[in-house]
Amino acid sequence: MDERPIETLPADDIGMLRGQYQSLLERLQRNEREFRRLARSVWQVQEDERRRLARELHDGIGQNLTALKHRLSQLRDSGDAQQPGFRERLDTAIALCADTLEDTRELSRLLRPPILDDLGLEPALRWLARSVGESGRLSIAIEIEPLPPLDGELQTLLFRVAQEALNNASKHAQASNVLLRLVARDGQVQLQVVDDGRGCDPELVLRSGGGLGGMRERLRLHGGGLELHCAPGSGTRLRAIVPLQDS
Repeated sequence: MDERPIETLPADDIGMLRGQYQSLLERLQRNEREFRRLARSVWQVQEDERRRLARELHDGIGQNLTALKHRLSQLRDSGDAQQPGFRERLDTAIALCADTLEDTRELSRLLRPPILDDLGLEPALRWLARSVGESGRLSIAIEIEPLPPLDGELQTLLFRVAQEALNNASKHAQASNVLLRLVARDGQVQLQVVDDGRGCDPELVLRSGGGLGGMRERLRLHGGGLELHCAPGSGTRLRAIVPLQDS
């Protein structure tokens, strides 16, 4: 290998080195694009599996539980249920069946809410805010400006980031009020989630392999990023940015 300073090399050698450098750079860029494509494909497979499981829970187990609840109600109301305590036991079984049916439907919605596929991102975010707000006793305000058409993959990504952020505000931040804002600016979509909770250590949160740390890696695969600003007692401000056109 020629170790002479590059300025002392002949022009032909310098041109060859520049060509090799450019070729290596192009290979690295191709490898990076291929890695991102494969990683995004893995996420898509996971979402497809979530969609399949959600439908099976709703259409399979959910319908069976509905039929079982109906048959138990018929048995309770029939003239055969005359033994002492029999109606009470049936009432208990029907109540358990109803609770299990509701849990199954809720799990189905959390895996992959049908509203996201049927109506799109904005209705899905409004449903998510109502659901998390009611279960966590949060006041969640939503501001969504008119958006350009978004493909299904990008809508899913933004929904998952919002879902993770709202769940954190509900379960860990001890927040009372949350603002979720979605806008398009300068060829990018920006999702902001701000809460008035107890705050956190941003580095510790983002170093984790799951949760918001996983969402940050997922955003990077789409050419985007995630910012988290918070301090103990001062609430949390999250901003996710992703380009509308990602190569």
